[in-house]
Amino acid sequence: MTGADLPAAGAGRAPVEEVLRALESVPDPEIPVITLADLGVLRSVEADEDRGTVHVVMTPTYSGCPAMEVMEGQVARAVALRGWDPEVERRLDPPWTTDWMTDEGREKLRAFGIAPPGPAGAARSGPADGPVGLQLQVRQVRCPACGSADTEELARFGSTACKALRRCRACREPFDEFKPL
Repeated sequence: MTGADLPAAGAGRAPVEEVLRALESVPDPEIPVITLADLGVLRSVEADEDRGTVHVVMTPTYSGCPAMEVMEGQVARAVALRGWDPEVERRLDPPWTTDWMTDEGREKLRAFGIAPPGPAGAARSGPADGPVGLQLQVRQVRCPACGSADTEELARFGSTACKALRRCRACREPFDEFKPL
């Protein structure tokens, strides 16, 4: 992805390490306390010194994520501002999972008042070769304000498709939960 509104690349190219630091600090447009790197949507970054390009592969949290174009634009701008030609590729396979989020990102969500997702890996173990035993498990989501696990889901979809609206029964505070995928 390149855009006419981006600065021209060429002379004055910043070192690749500076480009990487800039990409690691790009905020999520929907939850600006977390970066795209913390979110785990930046899959790979490759610089081609001869061509003067930086190729960034991104995977959206949802295939229809409305913020993806904004994210791609932010990434392209971060690269272009450092004198490189950006190439941003959207890759859907493998699909993004909340397991790709960093521990630091989860803590940033909690501090901001959003319950971070639990591990999603168990739900993604692949096809079964035979009968599958089922066990009902109640997923406990802790309140980011008081830490109580006595919470209830009010709405499956919150302010964005990746969040649910919950309320703590202990302190009565409503809060968003970043859903595990």
